[in-house]
Amino acid sequence: MSAALTLAQPEHADRLDALVAAFHAEHGIDLPEDARRAGLAPLLDGSPHGAAYLIGPPRAPIGYVVITFGWSVEFGGLDGFIDEIYIRPGVRGRGIASETLQSLPRALAGAGLKALHLEVDRTAEATQKLYTKAGFKPRPDYMLMTRRF
Repeated sequence: MSAALTLAQPEHADRLDALVAAFHAEHGIDLPEDARRAGLAPLLDGSPHGAAYLIGPPRAPIGYVVITFGWSVEFGGLDGFIDEIYIRPGVRGRGIASETLQSLPRALAGAGLKALHLEVDRTAEATQKLYTKAGFKPRPDYMLMTRRF
């Protein structure tokens, strides 16, 4: 199985939405369908604020990853945040997420990305191990803080 990445386009909306709905159900994220679709639509239409990639064959994707973009003086320019990454449960454990996390930074660096960030549950040891293997490191003395509007 391959972790080939395809930039999601409007014609992929239903496939991507089904994967996002599965991810949200698995993680207890309660978001109405119309709000979820509204959050995905700009990414499919080429928003400069982020991108969604299908993992695997576009006709039958096995997962997805959403990257949002920002700017960091500290990192010297464009940076990204892995907002969500999901692999279907039936194909997990085959190295697909690892392959995706290894190839994504290389692909995005060509577009000028200087750093890629993500957040992980402090109790999710297997997920932390996956991210560490892909080159992500915790930043000592830093923690993600959020304010909702």
